[in-house]
Amino acid sequence: MPGGPRGLQNRRRYASGEVGSIPILSASINCGLRIANCGLKNRAMTTQELKNRTFDFGVRVISAVEALTKTETARILGRQLLRAGTSVGANYRAAPRARSQADFVSKLGVVEEECGEPAYWMVMILPRKLLKRAQLENLLAEANELLALSVASIKTARHAARRHR
Repeated sequence: MPGGPRGLQNRRRYASGEVGSIPILSASINCGLRIANCGLKNRAMTTQELKNRTFDFGVRVISAVEALTKTETARILGRQLLRAGTSVGANYRAAPRARSQADFVSKLGVVEEECGEPAYWMVMILPRKLLKRAQLENLLAEANELLALSVASIKTARHAARRHR
């Protein structure tokens, strides 16, 4: 029965900050690039901090796309990167508005899927030399870190859901 006692309970949990405000815990994240130091050892990141980080990632992706060479290939790959890179933050912003813990985990799953796509397009851009390696390495490292954080968030949310059963 939608909107019944269970729905009211979930809305109360959301209003109290229980749903969608699970801190993201990470013991250690391997970014996959030697030059990047993730600096996320044993630190909890709040929902707002991750919202800010995904927003900043989108802004940096926009700057990278604007810096691409002016070729047809760069234009096509740039559009793909632009869509993928800006969707990470948009999808993460939707997660805290979940109606239930299961919905929250599901929305984080979409974020996880979206985090991998910008990295793919960046890896496609590198061998074509459409942008200097130095311009993409930190952005690629951030994409990998956001992916690792989303995976850690899902694990934390699932663990919290099991505790509340």
